[in-house]
Order: sequence, then structure tokens, then C-alpha cells
Amino acid sequence: MNWEKVCFLFLAVFATLCIASLGVAVAERSFLIAAFCLIGLYSTFLLSRKLRARAETD
Repeated sequence: MNWEKVCFLFLAVFATLCIASLGVAVAERSFLIAAFCLIGLYSTFLLSRKLRARAETD
């Protein structure tokens, strides 16, 4: 596996953990955990979009 695929795998795992943690935040009624999960999920999608754009230009 090259480094791009490893990065995508890491980002996918992190996004999955953020979504699962968002479910925990709803169950615990914690706005702080939910906010961190949404920020993490948004940053994961943003990084994957940038990585994909850079991979397409190469």
C-alpha cells in the first residue's frame, strides 16, 4: 500500500470513530462531545477532499 491509501484508511477509521462517538454524545446528552465529533468529522472530510484533489493532479 502506498502512503495515499494508508492516509485514506486512517481518515476512514477516524471518521467512523467520530460517527460512533456522536452516537455516544447523543446518548449522554453532551453537547461538548457532539461538537468535537462534528469538528473531527468535518476536518476528516476536508482532509480527504484535499488529499484526493492532490492525488488527481499528480
